Amino acid sequence: MRSYSSDVEVKDINWQMVWPLLPYLSAFRGRILLALLCLVFAKLASVGLPFVLKDVVDSLNKSEGVAATLALPFGLLLAYGALRFSNVLFSEIRDTIFGRVTEQAMRKIGLKVFRHLHNLSLDFHLNRRTGGLSRDIERGTTAISFLLRMLVFNVIPTLLEIGLVIILLWKNYSVWFALVVFSSVIAYVGYSIFTTQYRTKFIRRANKADSAANTRAIDSLLNYETVKYFTNEDYEAEYYDKELQTWQAARRKNRLSLFALNAGQAFIVAAGMTSAMVLAGLDVSSGEMTIGDFVLVNAFMMQIFMPLNFLGFVYREINNSMANLEKMFDLLAEKPQVSDAPHAAKLEVSRGELSFDKVCFNYDANRQILDNIQLTIPAKQKVAIVGSSGAGKSTIKKLVMRFYDCNSGSISIDGVDIKTVTQKSLRQAIGIVPQDTVLFNSSIQENIRYGRIDASDDEVMDAVRLAHLEDFIRRLPQGVHTLVGERGLKLSGGEKQRVAIARAILKRPPIMIFDEATSSLDSESEKGILEAMKDISKEQTTLVIAHRLSTISDADKIVVLDQGCIIEEGEHAQLLATNGKYAQMWRIQQEKRIEVG
Repeated sequence: MRSYSSDVEVKDINWQMVWPLLPYLSAFRGRILLALLCLVFAKLASVGLPFVLKDVVDSLNKSEGVAATLALPFGLLLAYGALRFSNVLFSEIRDTIFGRVTEQAMRKIGLKVFRHLHNLSLDFHLNRRTGGLSRDIERGTTAISFLLRMLVFNVIPTLLEIGLVIILLWKNYSVWFALVVFSSVIAYVGYSIFTTQYRTKFIRRANKADSAANTRAIDSLLNYETVKYFTNEDYEAEYYDKELQTWQAARRKNRLSLFALNAGQAFIVAAGMTSAMVLAGLDVSSGEMTIGDFVLVNAFMMQIFMPLNFLGFVYREINNSMANLEKMFDLLAEKPQVSDAPHAAKLEVSRGELSFDKVCFNYDANRQILDNIQLTIPAKQKVAIVGSSGAGKSTIKKLVMRFYDCNSGSISIDGVDIKTVTQKSLRQAIGIVPQDTVLFNSSIQENIRYGRIDASDDEVMDAVRLAHLEDFIRRLPQGVHTLVGERGLKLSGGEKQRVAIARAILKRPPIMIFDEATSSLDSESEKGILEAMKDISKEQTTLVIAHRLSTISDADKIVVLDQGCIIEEGEHAQLLATNGKYAQMWRIQQEKRIEVG
């Protein structure tokens, strides 16, 4: 039964995750500098507004003649409008200029994650949960944009503006005003940090439940036919709803804690503004301040607490973003089990001889899969590996492709240990037809061309003919342009396998591996594929992993595996004559064919 736990470890936000984002800004130093200049102009305009407003009020409060009263405020009002417009204008220009920086950073990091996923080992992908993984990447990439914008253009500028206002109030009025603002800011920030840290665990739980629900939904949809086979629609819906219930509970706690946060912040803001207004009112009553000064203090308090309130939102969202980034950074920290050696060379295949020298391998310590495999596949020969299920046949394929590295011993091509060459050049030299063929949701033509991206249409059609796909394609209304559906579900197992064979043929590598390549074919199709495999084997070194012994009777050498060891090897006739394991398997399969026939 699949397990989708929603338990979550609560830990502090790792602020050091911000530092890896900074290199993505370095390529746009000029844009960032220009955006910062716009930021400075916007803040200067913002701080200047209350002073102009004070002069306007004081001018209107004076009675020095009608002409003077009308002329002076009119000019000040124009200045007030110009400053307010400048504040908005420079802020918009700043955001527009910096937009390209954030978009480029999102693109580069997204590409880095994508490449990293493809560089991770097969073991990681066998244990991944695709739905949850895609959701984590989506949320992490979105969080990058928010963090870059907020940290660079909101958090630091807001703190600088608060500091500037505190100095101006202290210098122009009284230390008490500065103390009210300072203590209010400290209380607000401290309360916000404490409460937000407490809320983070609910955000993580909601995110994990969201990923689990998405994983469950995608897993269920990918296995749509299996669900239908066993009429388990209600079972899948119940499990999906279970994850949604966990998400709902986490969201409810998150919402209640948000209420406490907002209420506390509102109280601190109200207390701070009321205290400042009381002080200003007393000074106006005693004649130490004018009405304009009262308005200035009020404007400054509003101007401080508006961005401070936004700063509280920003801090909450930064915590949300950090929680979202955790998964993506954990993913980037994941190390592949198989990696290229330092200064690994490109594999140059001259003949195509494949050798196994005392190869031992196990997935875990409790079970040995391959034990002291000693085998040589001469260049341009066809060697078959047979054996019962679990004997280690497919593991050999994975080791040759370096999906795993053998625990001891070595595998070499033309005498070159495959660990000393790049994985890319190794896999370029090997073509493979897997037992379980999964196709991309595109046309038959594009799925075949995937074997060699730069192949022409004529070359694709040549591969189609060699794979005996012509008759099948001719019957399709859209021919080779027919879409195969997600994972190739619109095609039968045999049709998918022939597409995979055509794809491998198009690659034309010096070494070819067929892993149960005819397991899904009918007798007529199998005969055609065997002829194609025979033609290919004349020009390439061929390793065939087979269950049907009739498909490999013409092999130059047949190797029999049993519990990870080679127990027999030789030609078909020789192995039958020895009357060993191979002969026993042959008799059993022949009897089954007679019964079926």
